[in-house]
Formats: sequence, structure tokens, C-alpha cells
Amino acid sequence: MQAARSGPRKHLGTALTATALAAALCGAGTLPGHAVGPVGSAGATPASATASYPDPRHVTGDTEVHDPSAARLADGNYVVYSTHNKIEARVSQDGRTWRRAGSAFTEIPDWWHAYSPEGDPWAPEITYRDGVHWLYYAVSSFGSNHSAIGLATSPSGRPGTWQDRGVVFATTTSDHYNAIDPAVIQADGKVWMSFGSYWTGIRMIELDRRTGKPAAADPEVLHLATRPDAPYAVEAPYIVRHGGHYYLFVSYDRCCAGTDSTDNVRVGRATSPTGPYYDRDGTPMTEGGGELLLSGHGRYIGTGGQSVLRDRGRDVLVYHYYDAADDGRPKLGLNALTWGKDGWPVVSP
Repeated sequence: MQAARSGPRKHLGTALTATALAAALCGAGTLPGHAVGPVGSAGATPASATASYPDPRHVTGDTEVHDPSAARLADGNYVVYSTHNKIEARVSQDGRTWRRAGSAFTEIPDWWHAYSPEGDPWAPEITYRDGVHWLYYAVSSFGSNHSAIGLATSPSGRPGTWQDRGVVFATTTSDHYNAIDPAVIQADGKVWMSFGSYWTGIRMIELDRRTGKPAAADPEVLHLATRPDAPYAVEAPYIVRHGGHYYLFVSYDRCCAGTDSTDNVRVGRATSPTGPYYDRDGTPMTEGGGELLLSGHGRYIGTGGQSVLRDRGRDVLVYHYYDAADDGRPKLGLNALTWGKDGWPVVSP
């Protein structure tokens, strides 16, 4: 067992200054990753055309987010939930123009304060199952693995409609992993939650499909990925199925430091959601393996905190980056995620 290490805080390096706006969820649209037309930058100054990675799609409005998770709701509109302020919410009719729409919660649940003196939630994950929207999220504080993953449910998925369901899974300072950055996948009739940040890396437990909480009172904690050297900088797991494989997306290196961030997105694959996961060269992700998928370039620094939105048969990579042209503020990144003939994912304009 390795000694616990301090992980990075998930708080933003700059204050979120967006004004909360009332936003009606009406109309329909298509996320930018599906659009046909010229590729734009996320601001007035595009990155070099010779960059090794595509720029994020052009989005407007309130796009200052961290750890974004996106969904397309039943009425055809999009919502992005993100870290801070009772889980911030932004909505869009077309996937391009975003408006702040309050937060997931209207009040802070009392139990949050046991893990975060500020009552500040991080890294939400919205998913849909059995007619219900499920929102998983983390509550913790900087450099601590005294952390908890919470759960809320909503019939519509809209901001302000979520009912808290309490703690799903928690860690203490005596544990050698960290209960933050949850992500959920359904596979072969079972529901699995991956999570983890620093310490000994990415973990997984099985959930009860009906309750959304652990399937056992003392769940087996599986190990999916780690880095070989301190500070074991891997976090933000997200698993998707494509073809005959499951793909584990993670963020490597340092987040939450503005333009000093070095986050980058890596991926490995397995034939089972529980692993083992390997990169293209066959290195296990439990031994530091991970195929580099997206890295910072130009003004787009520290790409990470990723998730994948399945939208009408197509995949969209949803992530944050730190904008070097805007004092390092975290911004929403969206790119099409396509799949090569060899089955490996490719980030596209």
C-alpha cells in the first residue's frame, strides 16, 4: 500500500464571474461537434493552424466552466453541469450559445459540510437510466481524500429540479484512493461507477441499478489506472463502449492552475468495463499506460476534466481548458469524437 499523497484542488484558479441568468429550456439543436461548416476558435484569436490538435468548436455566451458534464434533454435542449456553486448549470438550444441557468441545487445539503467547509461540490456527472436523470458529484477540499461522492435525481434533468439522495461512497485520510470525479457506465445489465484522483489512481465499484448506490454494503473496489511515480497524477475517469471494447478516458498531470495547468487527455481500452485497460502499445493503465488523445496547444491550455456525450448516434468530447487569451479562465471545450479503423478514438473539429 502506498502512502497517501496530496491531490490537486478542484477549485478554479480564477473566480467564476458569470451572472446567473434565467433560461427557458425550449427548442432543439445539434452540438457543435456535429455541425457542418468552417471550424472556429473559442475566441477572437485562433490557435496556429499547424497545431497537432484541433481547436475546440466555436461557442459563445457563458462558457466559463470546469469539469463539465453535458446531456441532451427530452425537449431537445442541452445542459452542462460543472464544478462549484451548488453545481453550476448552463443551457443551450443549439449547443453553441450557452446561458447560465442557476444551479442543480437550490439549497446546500447539510451533509456536504462534513467534507467541504465551504459546501462546494465538484466534478458532476449527469446520466440517464430507467426514466430518471442521475447526477453524481464530489464533495471534498483541497489536498484531502476525506471525500464523498453524492447522488441526486430528477425526472427532467433541468436545473433546480434535483433531489439529493445523500452519500454514495466516501473515503477517509486512511484510504489510499480518493472518492471524487465520479462517472457511471451501464454494461451487460450492471451499473459501474469509476472515480479517483491522484493517490493510487482510478477505482471502480458496482452500483445497484435501482438505488444508484453501492450494490454491496462493503463493495469490492477495483483498480483501473494509476501513474508509476508521485504524485500519481491521473484523475477524471470516463468510460464509453464502442464496438467490442470499453474505453477509459482520463486526465493526466496538473489541473486547476490556470495557464500553468498541464492537463491532457489519455485513453486506454479493454474488453470488459472492469478492465484491464491497455494503451495502443499494450502498456497497462495500472502501470502508467495511456494513449495521448488531446493536449494543450496555442491558447488552449490544460485540456482535461473530460466526459463524452452521446448525441443522436454521434459522440462529442466535452472538456475544459484554460484560456491563455483570457487570463487563464477555464472554458468549455467541445469536439467531435470519431473512431479510426483500428477502433481507437480521434478528436476531430
